[in-house]
Amino acid sequence: AGTEVVSVCESADLSGWVRHVGGALRVPAKAREGLEYVRVLLQHRIPYRRRTVVTAIHGVDEVEAVTVARVDAQGAVRAGTERRLEVDLVALGWGFTPSLELVVATGAQTRLDVDGSLVAVVDEEQRSTVRGVYVAGEATGVGGAVLAVLEGELAALAAAQDRGRSVPVMLRRRRQRAIGRARAFARTMHLAHPVPPQWPDWLTEDTTVCRCEEVTYSDLCRVRDELGAVDARTVKLLARPGMGWCQGRVCGFAAAHLAAAGQGRTVTAEDLRPMAKRPLAAPVSLAELAHLTDVEDLSRPLP
Repeated sequence: AGTEVVSVCESADLSGWVRHVGGALRVPAKAREGLEYVRVLLQHRIPYRRRTVVTAIHGVDEVEAVTVARVDAQGAVRAGTERRLEVDLVALGWGFTPSLELVVATGAQTRLDVDGSLVAVVDEEQRSTVRGVYVAGEATGVGGAVLAVLEGELAALAAAQDRGRSVPVMLRRRRQRAIGRARAFARTMHLAHPVPPQWPDWLTEDTTVCRCEEVTYSDLCRVRDELGAVDARTVKLLARPGMGWCQGRVCGFAAAHLAAAGQGRTVTAEDLRPMAKRPLAAPVSLAELAHLTDVEDLSRPLP
């Protein structure tokens, strides 16, 4: 699009793909997709730096520069490798955070996935731990659009079967096999591209953790050290991370991990559950939608 891409920085060294090659080979189409990414990088001569992360973003009213540094396998910065690059835009990604507010609202059980995110507990046919509640897509574990569609189809088959409908056994098994292959690839992806464990060491006192409420790392440390906040829920109440517009969708994962790290322990599902509880979610059944008679209201754009 005419933009100069200064660098693509990847915290991993990609050896994880080699260690878990079996899962990668389960979905050959993904390998072709990866090769296309390589082709584009080579075509535009974009530097691809492995074991490199952005440790700081500089600027007052807008982005002016970043500091990048080399890290080891645990995410510890290698002394003397810091570099300052002048840029006017930064795109950051540390995995995905599934939206669990509806799952949590039903009382369904959750667990930590391989990437450390909170996901719904489902059986081999997408049933949650609450009767009549089926979950599909990223809420059961981040794995991409194709996997989400397969899970949605399997959940629909399970719902039909549970209501006495006849469901072809082979159709259900084909979906389950396809989901198994996609899940194996997703697991490999998460293991090959983990969030570095020592990322909290990059933070400074004025590092912004919650942009909505302008909560800094020093704010979190203060409520921990001075007010005795020892869990994510208490940190949220006293320092307000996750209380703003996004309701913790952006900062909740980080805030929960920092609260746990302050106690010298790893994050648990119970740490993340309070960050997944968000207000103003009401279930609407298909029957209620089907009985709406004012078609004009349905076609009108929402305010």
